[in-house]
Amino acid sequence: MWLRQKSGLIIMLAGIMVLAGCSEVNLLSYGAKKYRSSGSPQETDTADGGIDRGQPKIGKPYQIDGVWYYPAADTGYDETGIASWYGEPFHGRPTANGAIYDMNKLTAAHKTLPLPSDVRVTNLENGRSIVVTVNDRGPFAHSRIIDLSYGSAKLLGIIEKGTAKVRVQIVNGNGADGTQMVAKPDTPDNERNNVAAAPRATIVADSLAPPSNVKSAPAPRNTALPAPKAEPSVQMASYNTAQPVVTVSPVTDSEIFIQAGAFVDYNNANVLSASLSNLGPSKVSQALVNGQDFYRVRVGPVTDIARADQVLESLINTGHKDARIIVE
Repeated sequence: MWLRQKSGLIIMLAGIMVLAGCSEVNLLSYGAKKYRSSGSPQETDTADGGIDRGQPKIGKPYQIDGVWYYPAADTGYDETGIASWYGEPFHGRPTANGAIYDMNKLTAAHKTLPLPSDVRVTNLENGRSIVVTVNDRGPFAHSRIIDLSYGSAKLLGIIEKGTAKVRVQIVNGNGADGTQMVAKPDTPDNERNNVAAAPRATIVADSLAPPSNVKSAPAPRNTALPAPKAEPSVQMASYNTAQPVVTVSPVTDSEIFIQAGAFVDYNNANVLSASLSNLGPSKVSQALVNGQDFYRVRVGPVTDIARADQVLESLINTGHKDARIIVE
C-alpha cells in the first residue's frame, strides 16, 4: 500500500514538472515581452539595446484629415522631407504596434513603413546621422515625413528648432507580410579600428662638419615646455541602447520644394504647373521610376519650413491630396 502511494506521488510530481516545462516554453514563445499574472504587458530589455519593438504589423490603409495613407513594405525606401519630434505627453503609452513608448530610446513614428523597421535618419542641416527603430504611426501633420523620439531628436540636434530637413533611408527589418529587407553590413570593431602600417624605408644619417667661418650655435637651454591642456571630454547621454552611434558627414546646400503631383502625361503636368504660379515659382521635371517616365510638378524653392507648410496646406485644401515637401 505504501509503495503504491509512493509511486502515485512520483507520477504526480513528474506530471507537475512536465506542465512547468510546457508553461516555460509557452512564456518564451511570446518573445521579448513578458506578462504579469494579470495579463498586462510589461516592457523588458531586448537584444537590440532595450528598445521595445512591439509586434510585427503593416496595417490597413487609413485616412487622416482627408488624406489617405497606404502602409506597405518598401525595401528601397529613401525619402527627404521635414522631421519633427514628440516626447513627454506620450511617454509610457502604447504605440501603434503595442510597444511602450520611451521618449529616451532611439525610436520614431512613420506613416507607412512596416512596424517595426530600422531607418537611418540624417539631419541635412548639420550632417548628423543615426539609426532609429520605427515602432509607431505618425506624424499626422501633412508636412512632416517622420516623428522622432526625444532621444533621437537630441542626438540629431533637432530639439531646439523642433524641426529639421532630413533624409530617411530603410536599413533593415522584417515587414509583417514576411518581406525581408537587406540588413546593414556590420563591420567588426577590430576591423573598424585597424590602421594600415605606414611603409618603412631605410634611413641613413651622418653628422656634417659646420661650414667655415660660422660660429657654433649655443646649446639650447633645457627649458621645460608647459604641459598641453587636456581636451575637454565630450559626454554622450545614454539612451539605454547598446551603442548609440552618431556619424557626421559634410553638409551640402539643400533647398525645400513642394511637390504638387506627378503625371505620366507631360501636358497634364504643364497645365498644373501653370495654375500654381500664385504660390511661387513652379517647374516640371522628368524622372524615371521603375522604368516609367513621370513628370513632377514642384513649387519652389521656398525660403523656410514655415513657408513650405503654408504652400503644402494650400495645395491639399485645393484638392492635391498627394502633395508633399521635398528637400533637394
